[in-house]
Amino acid sequence: MRINMINRRTELGLTQEDVANMANIARSTYTNIELGYKNPSLTVALKIKKILKCKDDNIFLISNVPVSNID
Repeated sequence: MRINMINRRTELGLTQEDVANMANIARSTYTNIELGYKNPSLTVALKIKKILKCKDDNIFLISNVPVSNID
């Protein structure tokens, strides 16, 4: 689960449907990205990052995995 995305989305008071609509993707696609079942394309990732007002890319990292262990 990409807990960073979930936390940020809820902090902003957005639903999965809201983010999906703003990113012009299906809600099910966004849900699968948020759950870690699907990786977003670069274009979609940049849209989500902008919607969630994130300055860095750690929003897409899997929680509890140190960056040094990701290949």
